[in-house]
Amino acid sequence: MPNHEEYSHSLIARIENFPHARVLCVGDVMLDRFIYGRVDRISPEAPVPVFLQENELSMLGGAGNVVRNISALGAECVFISVIGQDVIGKSTLKLIEQEARVTALMLVDAMRSSTEKTRYVSASQQLFRADRETQQVINHNLQAQILENCRQNLTKVDILVLSDYGKGVLSGLSNKLIDLANQSGVKVVVDPKSQDFSVYKNAWLITPNFREFCAASNAQPQTPAQLEQAARELMAQHQIENMLVTQGSKGMTLFSADAENLYIPAIAREVFDVSGAGDTVLANLSVAIASGATLAEAAYLANSAAGIAVSRAGTAIVSSADLKMAIYTQEWVDKRKIYPRNLAAEQVDLWQSAGLKVGFTNGCFDLLHTGHVSLLNDSKSACDRLVVAINTDASVRRLKGDGRPVTKEMDRALLLAELPAVDMVVLFDEDTPLELIKLLLPDVLMKGADYKKDQVVGADIVENAGGEVRLIPLREGYSTTSTIARINSHQKAS
Repeated sequence: MPNHEEYSHSLIARIENFPHARVLCVGDVMLDRFIYGRVDRISPEAPVPVFLQENELSMLGGAGNVVRNISALGAECVFISVIGQDVIGKSTLKLIEQEARVTALMLVDAMRSSTEKTRYVSASQQLFRADRETQQVINHNLQAQILENCRQNLTKVDILVLSDYGKGVLSGLSNKLIDLANQSGVKVVVDPKSQDFSVYKNAWLITPNFREFCAASNAQPQTPAQLEQAARELMAQHQIENMLVTQGSKGMTLFSADAENLYIPAIAREVFDVSGAGDTVLANLSVAIASGATLAEAAYLANSAAGIAVSRAGTAIVSSADLKMAIYTQEWVDKRKIYPRNLAAEQVDLWQSAGLKVGFTNGCFDLLHTGHVSLLNDSKSACDRLVVAINTDASVRRLKGDGRPVTKEMDRALLLAELPAVDMVVLFDEDTPLELIKLLLPDVLMKGADYKKDQVVGADIVENAGGEVRLIPLREGYSTTSTIARINSHQKAS
């Protein structure tokens, strides 16, 4: 895997070129509904939970979610799909029309039911899902219209994306669309649903997840060598030039007819919802390739985007700004728990949305000692996730004088991040963490008991937002100032 610093510059350049990408997407559109509520009791009528509905959210799903992600990345997209002449279809069309830089060529089938997936969610846990759909193959007239719409637009785009969810739009049509694109010199990227990969013959890139791959290859590979053998057999059998097998928490592996395998480990983030992660991968791959990225670069970008998507609730989209920040900060965030402010706010919001209590404490932590560790451990016992804010070197100098800090800010941050009690480290350059507290709005604000509550910066902010302030007992005999004084006295005595 390329060094992060070496690769980040070229990846950022690719992202900045996304607005120039033009994508044609064909596939099964659907409406994703998320109904949020709570469960407090069991029904007296049957041994089932009583779900008290609180709010509802509707968004584009299936191929529609691919288009949402393409739009969020700033690219231009022509979207072709089929909806029914029903309320769901009308709602779906209205959402498509709200997407920036998307030209919707929706065909209406009066005999067809539009697809809708409704998820019931309590405390960030999906309780069950109710689907309304048809898998019937669209009629010959609609197929002819799709082919003609594609023919008219292939000369205007850089790539063709086929998002197959097995709902009938691409059934019997995939081969024809791939042939049409190949004749026009346009690369085709396919997210497959069919277990028969012959329907995707001659595609430039296909992106099955591991379950889909096993079904298509009739294999259960346990080792990288077995995975490669099965992948290359499938590619040769169906003249597929490239294959990206996504493997969830195990990352993804790229196989190419004329290149060595490329394994990309998953980006370790806290997983809240995997819904739509495959759509995010497909969109990022396609836009990156359409922007001139190599296949390897596109795969790295797609992997980063997937890491962001699974850390968010619902079928979340990933914007170009999200992706750029992930590339800039990937090494810090994923491996060392050190967050820049904007990503810190996003992560705290995710934790709180998942019902987790977020605690906050701050300090210089110049020379880490037993008193600090005790304070942090006690703080963590009062919350589910602990955020530790530390003064930058410039802030410490203003507060403590020119001889401080003894330890540089990144060294202090890295040491704190190694402690099991600490879930996040954020640096602040101001004299106090007030602005950071306003941004993060923690549930519990903690400070050493050498302070009184009215002396704790941000106490009123947290309490007015419904949070609490706790004063943590300190271990006597420990302080950075006294430690430095003892060191200085020993040096003088020697």
